[in-house]
Amino acid sequence: MAVRFLWAVRRRMQPLLASSGASDGRGWLHPFSTATQRTAGEDCNSEDPPDELGPSLAERALKLKAVKLEKEVQDLTVRYQRAIADGENIRRRTQRCVEDAKIFGIQSFCKDLVEVADILEKTTECISEETEPGDQKLTLEKIFRGLSLLETKLKSVFAKHGLEKMTPIGDKYDPHEHELICHVPAGVGVQPGTVALVRQDGYKLHGRTIRLAQVEVAVESQKRL
Repeated sequence: MAVRFLWAVRRRMQPLLASSGASDGRGWLHPFSTATQRTAGEDCNSEDPPDELGPSLAERALKLKAVKLEKEVQDLTVRYQRAIADGENIRRRTQRCVEDAKIFGIQSFCKDLVEVADILEKTTECISEETEPGDQKLTLEKIFRGLSLLETKLKSVFAKHGLEKMTPIGDKYDPHEHELICHVPAGVGVQPGTVALVRQDGYKLHGRTIRLAQVEVAVESQKRL
């Protein structure tokens, strides 16, 4: 009786099995059929919890990026403040060096001039010493030796510091180096437009004129002023 019941159930299930294609050779439903897998997949999807990992990872990445940017901003701010402080220190040191150069820039020149002053003082002392009455020759000799020594020393100091006396006699008149005092008639061997006489010497410091030479310029007789 049980066998008859099973055969009856099989006959009723056979059309359904044939339409789905999920039966085996004996007409039973295959456990790994497509219908079974689809049904199982739908059941699993319906029972899975919602995906909450995506937004959490994105928020965490944004927070890490924000922290990194904040550290970079702090580092750049510190560097900027240090650069400003270093620039201010350099400006102060430079200003102090400029002020010292203005005050002590001629220190070496003054030190050499002190030696010239010593020679002049010694010469004065020698002249002021008591000499025999009427012995003017000895006094003049002391004055001459002292002045000669003083001139030699002074020229040495000038040459050491780049101070040069101009000797423009015979040179063409240059308004950048010469100050015209007057015109004089050109003599024998003197070209018109050249310096014939120097009234006061001019000086150059390292090639730059610091005092013009006062000169008389030769001209032809009909152009004499």
